[in-house]
Amino acid sequence: MIEQSGKQHPVIIGVTGGSGSGKTTVSRAIFNQLHGYSLMLLQQDSYYNDQAKMTLEERGKVNYDHPDAFDTDLLLKQLQDLLEWKTVDIPIYDYKLLTRSPKTLEQQPREVIIIEGILVLHDPRLRDLMDIKVFVDTDDDIRIIRRIRRDIRERGRSLESVITQYLHTVKPMYHQFIEPTKRYADIIVPEGGKNQVAIDLLTTKVRDVLRSNRK
Repeated sequence: MIEQSGKQHPVIIGVTGGSGSGKTTVSRAIFNQLHGYSLMLLQQDSYYNDQAKMTLEERGKVNYDHPDAFDTDLLLKQLQDLLEWKTVDIPIYDYKLLTRSPKTLEQQPREVIIIEGILVLHDPRLRDLMDIKVFVDTDDDIRIIRRIRRDIRERGRSLESVITQYLHTVKPMYHQFIEPTKRYADIIVPEGGKNQVAIDLLTTKVRDVLRSNRK
């Protein structure tokens, strides 16, 4: 890749899949196996739109699985800054208040940027920045069970609200916007984080790209 100030551009790995597919597990597995490199994990969820001017009731009606729910322009801007070895202030999203926290997270640039989210392969501007694109493919039944557990334990949701959201927006948006991005993936990982063979092959490929960049 093109050099910037004596350094190679960081390598960007995009990891996507439906909610509860195991994409975060896969991302963290890649992160943990790439010893000897500086890495960061960037979550698309951090870039949900700022909804501070909306009431909590209004925020609850937003379709969070639609591309318009994300501030993709900000994500692109910060990725470009990281590629140029600039520090960025990443937004922090509050899942209980359904808007951004006033706080941000300072992030230094790293050799490897793993960007994970349900729609990271949807926008061609994002795809064009990626060196490796991964789709985590997991059965719908497994994904809804994982989502129920996560949203109740970690995000303070009720069982009824999780199921309603899944049927009304999560599932239809998956088939409309997320599943079609599978065709852009360089690697498809069935069964998420449990597929150790796929994760090993993926990390081997990433190491090859990194070694090539260091030459």
